Amino acid sequence: MAAVKKTIEEKSIWDDARQMLRKAERDGVETAWDRLEQQTPHCTFCESGLSCRNCTMGPCRISKKAPLGVCGADGDVIVARNFGRFVAGGSAGHSDHGRDCIEALHDVAHGLTRDYTIKDEAKLLRIAGELGIATEGRPLLEVAKDLSAEFYTNYSSLRKELSFSCRVPEKRKQIWRDLGITPRGVDREIAEMMHRTHMGCDNDAANTMLHSARTCLADGWAGSMIATEISDILFGTPSPRKSKVNLGVIKEDQVNILVHGHNPIVSEKIVEAVSDPELIALARSKGAAGINLAGLCCTGNELMMRRGIPMAGNHLMTELAIVTGAVELIVVDYQCIMPSLVTVGNCYHTKMVTTADKAKFTGAEHVKFETHNGAAQARKVVRMAIERFPLRNKARVEIPQGTVDLITGFSNESLLAAMGGTLTPLIEAIKGGKVRGAVAIVGCNNPKYRQDHCNVNLARELIKKDILVLVTGCVTSATGKAGLLVPEAIEMAGPGLREICGSLGIPPVLHMGSCVDNARILQLAALLANELGVDISDLPLAGSSPEWYSEKAAAIGTYCVASGIYTHLGHPPNITGSELVTNLALEGLDTLLGACFGIEPDPFKAAELIDKRIRQKRKGLGLGE
Repeated sequence: MAAVKKTIEEKSIWDDARQMLRKAERDGVETAWDRLEQQTPHCTFCESGLSCRNCTMGPCRISKKAPLGVCGADGDVIVARNFGRFVAGGSAGHSDHGRDCIEALHDVAHGLTRDYTIKDEAKLLRIAGELGIATEGRPLLEVAKDLSAEFYTNYSSLRKELSFSCRVPEKRKQIWRDLGITPRGVDREIAEMMHRTHMGCDNDAANTMLHSARTCLADGWAGSMIATEISDILFGTPSPRKSKVNLGVIKEDQVNILVHGHNPIVSEKIVEAVSDPELIALARSKGAAGINLAGLCCTGNELMMRRGIPMAGNHLMTELAIVTGAVELIVVDYQCIMPSLVTVGNCYHTKMVTTADKAKFTGAEHVKFETHNGAAQARKVVRMAIERFPLRNKARVEIPQGTVDLITGFSNESLLAAMGGTLTPLIEAIKGGKVRGAVAIVGCNNPKYRQDHCNVNLARELIKKDILVLVTGCVTSATGKAGLLVPEAIEMAGPGLREICGSLGIPPVLHMGSCVDNARILQLAALLANELGVDISDLPLAGSSPEWYSEKAAAIGTYCVASGIYTHLGHPPNITGSELVTNLALEGLDTLLGACFGIEPDPFKAAELIDKRIRQKRKGLGLGE
């Protein structure tokens, strides 16, 4: 079957994206949508999870004619193994990010860097005390040494429980114990997942799926949670601030640098460097009015949350930002970075700079960032951008006009501060039905969908139903561009949510950070459950990733379900080849874990599914509507 070519209007809901898609066609630049057409139709064995290449007796494809692989594994086992390896990859990504953050904290504590410092001393002491580390009368850096050492142990094989298991409601921990999925060390669970899925190991599909849950829990309650908490300690805990979003944040008369990836260890130093008077003077000597910095994807989320740096866009905007012809340099760290950015950059004057040894790209220039040289390397990178400004072809510059205002910075600390330091106002609002529940919409773009159609419309439908929406990752710029991240958006909300958000002066959709910062939402759910003396699965909460694509998104969804949060996905993982695994994900996990997945590509129908779930949870708590 030949691929169906989409119109530009079918590719994205955004004017700035459509404008750049037209320009890309004129300039002869290939985008993700073009490559999707080239790859369509997809292999049905791969889409359903029924292909296996874990050994060289294969590769094998399971069908009615050939129901067993060479080793004798059936479709259920192969689908479960493939899913296990998929979420192990996602868990490794976020958890390795957490490890990098621990290394930075360790270097600060041991005096191995002067480029990084502790910005939130109070949070360092609070987290240390929460984990049983002595703080009274001790020098701050001595406490930091102990905290980094404590966090390191979460990656080992020596623990029986993670450090932040202290945050998990006791009822939830008992469920994990009963199922044998209490997460231990991050590396232990990931390594065991790879071992289990080697030929001749775990050949019970349900057993493999349970360890998938354990692996993802180690990511959510250790890898991601550690990354979030240390980022706050080192760079400051976010608080509400104004920012802007759209390709219009790119400036025609300035040197434009875009930061992309996930790790603020790099981007925080770039922020400092672009404010260096010497470098600003150099930019002016090259004919620029100044230096402009903007973010993409989760690195953009990190900078916007803490510094108010504007966002150029999300995953599917990354190529289109370069198509403006006005970007001198794109600086990346790791994760969700398309290799095509090098190629697209070569169509203009844009250079791509990589900064992490684990994420090099052929054709990009590598400038390694380490804690001892971050400031110097950042100045080097900014200087490289300035030197490229005279190479810009002004005739090929086209920047979509206009930006959209938004409010960012809703950490748990800032939310509690807005409510007077206690969860009581939120709990009372939930009990009274003015806030009927909360949904976290997280994650990605996928060119299989009309860009951000599902992300935006699901958020709009939920707030109409008096359901508070929390967003992280690439959904952030989508809801921001849709005007949902400003207090004035309460006019689109139901009467109860409008009243509560209006009284607090907050939007009905709250931006809580990058994709690792879903750990903030886990912690908030646990705080509510502990305050009410119930399990997380009893609360009127849900999660959603309507346009997801990555291994990390699957890991996030799995740790949400394993933590007791019903989770909607716009399309299923590659598991539909196994009725056993599919039924477990959609129904069986509800019995085991008190939560399951729901699949629905239509955002309006998805809103109804989620609303039905929230009604059930409210009824279970004895709450009316």
